[in-house]
Amino acid sequence: MKGAKTLGGRILKVNHAGEHGAISIYAGQIIAARWLHRALLPELIVFKGHEERHRDIFRAELKWRGLPRCRSYWLCVGGGMALGLVTGILGRHAIAITTAAVERVVLRHLQEQLRVLAGSDPEATAAIRSVIDDEQHHHDQATAQVDETSLLARWWRHRPSP
Repeated sequence: MKGAKTLGGRILKVNHAGEHGAISIYAGQIIAARWLHRALLPELIVFKGHEERHRDIFRAELKWRGLPRCRSYWLCVGGGMALGLVTGILGRHAIAITTAAVERVVLRHLQEQLRVLAGSDPEATAAIRSVIDDEQHHHDQATAQVDETSLLARWWRHRPSP
């Protein structure tokens, strides 16, 4: 069994906390969307469900390794909820840009993790690979919904892609 001192164990702890943060982002957006953007609810609920499944994948790996969750777990909750509420209140374009930007960073992060692990921890690698398609789908769906005429979208488009 692999422990906390391994690179794979540390990566899984961070990923578990990050997925919990993503759940909180979507939860905040769902709260706002219930009042302001009801048409977005089905997609936000599905995306949140994906993130819950991802968190469960990483939680199972942590349990198998006998590892506690990351110390930043609750910080991710608070930050995610705040980001979700604010972007939810700002509107559908803010939700789309935030989702695309967050998923862009997540995808880069996951790809870098796979590169660094390079087969040294097959279980961690499998767990990471199992979430990439959903994260790419969230990114692509959100990117397709960005209003190209908004000032925020023009700024966002000039950011490097994944």
